[in-house]
Amino acid sequence: MQCVARRIVDRDVLRLIKMWLTVPVEERGENGKRRLTGGKDHHCGTPQGGVVSPMLANLYINRLLKGWRNTQRGEQFRARVVSYADDFVILSRGKAAQALDWTRKVVTRLGLTLNEAKTSIKQARQESFHFLGYRFGPHCFARNGRWYLGASPSKKSVARIKQKVGDLLVPNNVEAWSEVRDRLNQILRGWSAYFSYGTTTEAYRAVDYYVYESVRHYLRRRHHVPTRGTTHFSRDAVYGKLGVVQLRRIRMASRS
Repeated sequence: MQCVARRIVDRDVLRLIKMWLTVPVEERGENGKRRLTGGKDHHCGTPQGGVVSPMLANLYINRLLKGWRNTQRGEQFRARVVSYADDFVILSRGKAAQALDWTRKVVTRLGLTLNEAKTSIKQARQESFHFLGYRFGPHCFARNGRWYLGASPSKKSVARIKQKVGDLLVPNNVEAWSEVRDRLNQILRGWSAYFSYGTTTEAYRAVDYYVYESVRHYLRRRHHVPTRGTTHFSRDAVYGKLGVVQLRRIRMASRS
């Protein structure tokens, strides 16, 4: 709130932000049971999924970035910081350990802690690392087996889009097919718009295959087709007259 007050003097706005910080949030535990976290007695952190949480995280982490710039750590560590909300990567040439040590000390002074499970030093030319849903590092050309440095959607990101598709195409979803299809296409277009950078062929192929299989099973159950449905709902039909978006075609269209 002190960081916010340096930029905002309107008491009503400050009060509103303070209310956001203390609003209770409903979460689900690993056992699936609902629970409330946060609330008026909560004096640390921002609510997970809160409306202003990303903005407040950026505002607070800016103190770290400002300290980095003012003390010229980029030149000292031959490094750059790439950040998004409370997640960041430091790209350093040969001085990663020193950069991490400095960061850990500053973060502690800010009253924060690094997530040690997600914090590590990687040799980016030999090891991969994950950031904002992407996997960065060595990749292999399927055609000739040559290695190159690149980026691709991470396995977790592919698993998440599959989960979203699976949650939509459940047997008890009895909405009109046009509505189900439009929602499915919205999910797929949004995912492909974000994951359009780098090497996407393998991830797109995996998602397309899962989408086709899920749509076929969904429509087969819905229309009580006794067979596997490969004739009634062929790949051409699903991606043709049934109107489902195919990621591979989106990529081809964007390239052309």
